[in-house]
Amino acid sequence: MNKIIVVIFCLVYLFGCSSRDKETISATGTIEATEVTLSAQAGGQVKRIIADEGDIVRIGDTLLVIDNTDWVYQLQQMRGGYEMAEAQYRLALNGAREEDVIQSEANYKNAQEDLKRMEDLYRAKSVSEKQLDDARTRFTVTQQIWEKTKRGSRQEEIDAARARRDQTQAQMASLQKKVDDCVVTAQAAGTITKRFVEQGELTSTGMALYRVSDYSTMDITIYVSESNLPKVKLNQKAIVTIDAFQKREYEGKVTYISSTAEFTPKNIQTKDERTKLVFSVKVRVPNPDGTLKAGIPADVTLHVENQ
Repeated sequence: MNKIIVVIFCLVYLFGCSSRDKETISATGTIEATEVTLSAQAGGQVKRIIADEGDIVRIGDTLLVIDNTDWVYQLQQMRGGYEMAEAQYRLALNGAREEDVIQSEANYKNAQEDLKRMEDLYRAKSVSEKQLDDARTRFTVTQQIWEKTKRGSRQEEIDAARARRDQTQAQMASLQKKVDDCVVTAQAAGTITKRFVEQGELTSTGMALYRVSDYSTMDITIYVSESNLPKVKLNQKAIVTIDAFQKREYEGKVTYISSTAEFTPKNIQTKDERTKLVFSVKVRVPNPDGTLKAGIPADVTLHVENQ
């Protein structure tokens, strides 16, 4: 009889220890999907719509096409400006042509000889002082032209020409991007849940075109009290259930824990509960079969291991 009592006592003790080793934190939140709004990067008329609401798209898939005629014309104009700037830069870099150097040297020597003749004639009082001054001026001008032609462009002129070329090259690249952006592609994978434009409409830069929702994983934000916060860890296992599938459990994990306290949202608690400070916790749940839907309430249970 005493042995039976001892066995029963041990079982009760072990069961009690086991039940105290584990506890749970339960909360309710709303299922959310990651949504990305795709906006126009170039303005123009919507020429063709390829993807529509409900379509599943991958990154890089073409969604719609915007008329790029105006951008192409601007690009062609800028390309001509770039070619002109490139030619001016090469001219500044290479300096004067050999025939220009020879011609300027010949003009300089002729002016030098004319100046000598004028000086002789002036000493002989055959020409006026004004004619001598004009000869000196021609000599000085031709001498400077010859020296400049031999020396070529200054470094500052070369730098300025290169800067003009680089500027037009950047503008040309910007216009090329506008032309490319007229073909709108998906920048995120998921399901198109909203299309904001119709064929023929005019779009502007930054205008919303599509909303893409990723249903492969869903997020649920719950709120835990200050006393329970130390029990919640990143990557902690979470069990999610919804009313529509009462017998099914979805396994997720904690991916975010707020470091700032806030008041409980007013739409999910009573007035008394709203005055309490809580911390938001985000739970991520894989949704490979797409049964979890955005906007549906879900119950989340976090299993806590007692130390």
